[in-house]
Amino acid sequence: MTQTLQDQAKSVFIKTYGCQMNVYDSERMADALSSAGYSPTGNAEGADLIVLNTCHIREKATEKIYSELGRYRPQKTRNPNLRIVVAGCVAQAEGEEIVRRQPMVDVVVGPQAYHNLPALLERAVDGKQVVDRDFPEESKFDRLPELPRGRLASSAFVTIQEGCDKFCTFCVVPYTRGAEFSRPVSQVVEEVERRLLQGVREVTLLGQNVNAYHGAGPDGSDWSLARLMERLAELPQLERIRYTTSHPKDMTEDLIEVHGSCGKLMPYLHLPVQSGSDRILKAMNRKHTAEEYCGIIERLRRARNDILLSSDFIVGFPGETERDFRETLSLVREVEFGQAYSFKYSARPGTPAAERPQVDPEEASARLRQLQDLLLEQQRAAQDAMVGQDTKVLLERRGRKPGQLVGKSEHMHAVHVDCSPDMTGTVRHVRITRSEANSLAGELLSP
Repeated sequence: MTQTLQDQAKSVFIKTYGCQMNVYDSERMADALSSAGYSPTGNAEGADLIVLNTCHIREKATEKIYSELGRYRPQKTRNPNLRIVVAGCVAQAEGEEIVRRQPMVDVVVGPQAYHNLPALLERAVDGKQVVDRDFPEESKFDRLPELPRGRLASSAFVTIQEGCDKFCTFCVVPYTRGAEFSRPVSQVVEEVERRLLQGVREVTLLGQNVNAYHGAGPDGSDWSLARLMERLAELPQLERIRYTTSHPKDMTEDLIEVHGSCGKLMPYLHLPVQSGSDRILKAMNRKHTAEEYCGIIERLRRARNDILLSSDFIVGFPGETERDFRETLSLVREVEFGQAYSFKYSARPGTPAAERPQVDPEEASARLRQLQDLLLEQQRAAQDAMVGQDTKVLLERRGRKPGQLVGKSEHMHAVHVDCSPDMTGTVRHVRITRSEANSLAGELLSP
C-alpha cells in the first residue's frame, strides 16, 4: 500500500530571504505543509524537506541561491529521500533555469502558487522535477489553510496586497509578483481576528505597494487602506497597527489624515523616495518629484507631528551625476529621516535600467558611504531625542541580559527594559534612559 505525505511524520526547514512579505509567505507555507505531515525545524541537517524562500531584489540573488543549494548537495547525496524546494521570486524569475542547472531541486514554485506545495511534492517523485510559476485566477489566499491555534506571538505580519503596477525601471516585482491585487476586507479582518486569538497585539499590514490597497468591502465598494485600518481599529484586542511598503503616488489624503485620527496607527512610516533628483526619479519611472514627496511629508507631519519617517535610497543609478547625488543629500537634510535603507544600484536582468550605461562602481560606492554617514547621523539624532521621553513599548522577547526584555517602541525603535518575563506580549509605559548604537534602553514607569 502506497504511503502518502499525509501518512508520514516529517520535518521541514524553511530559510527565508528578503522582505517581510517573504516572512509571511514562509509562515503560510509552513501552515500548508503541516496538513501534509510536515513539522517545522530550525535545523537543515536531518530535515526531510528544505525550502528556500527567495528574494530577487538584489544583484546576484540567483547565484547566492545556487551557492546555498551547493551546501545541501552532500546532505542530498547521503539522503536521497530529502526533498528540496526553491520558492519565491527567484523561483518565479528563473524557474526552468534552476531545474536545468540544479537537478537536486525537486520543486520550483513561485510566490503566487505556494499554496499548491503539498500537491507539487506529491508529483515530484522518481526524479521528476516540478515547476509551478502560474498566476492563477483564483487567489492563493482563498486556498490557504486556517491559521493553527497553537502559534503564539505578540506581533504579526498580515499580507493584504500583492503585486505592483508602477513598473519602476530598476524593479522586478511586477514580473515576479504580478499585477496589483487586494484581499477582500472580510478576509483581512478574519485573519487579524484569528491572530488576536493567538495573543497578537500588533499587526503590520503588508504589500509590495500596500497603500494602493483597494479591497472589496462588505458594502460592495472598494475600501481604501485608511478605511480598512479604521475597521481594524474597532477590534478591542488590537492595540497597534502598522503598514509597509508604500509608494508616494498612493499617499492619498484620507491615508494621511488617518495618521492623525487613528490612535492605534503607530507614528512611523516607511515611504521610499529612492532619489532626490527629479531627473533620476523620471529615469526610474517613479511618477513623483522630489517636491511632491516633500509635500507629502509636510502634510503627514501636520497630521501627526511626532511621526518618524523611514525611506529607501538607490545611489549610482544609471546616468546619476554628482549633481543628482547632491540633490539626494539635499532632500535627506530637508526631510530628516529617523531611519533609512540605502543601496548601491544593482542591475536586475530584464528591467529597463539594466540596459543603460552604468555608473562607475567605485564612484557609486563612495556616494553610498557619504549618504549612509548622513543617514546614520540623522538616525542617531532621532534616537538621542528620545532620551527622557515616555513611550509605550510592546515587549516581545528576552534580551541578552538576565531579567531583560526587548520590544518595539511606537516609533519602531528596539527598546531594552529590565522587567519580568511575565510581561512578554504586553504593552508597557517606559521612560527612555539611554540611546545606544541601534537601540534604546528604558525603565518601566509602572509595574
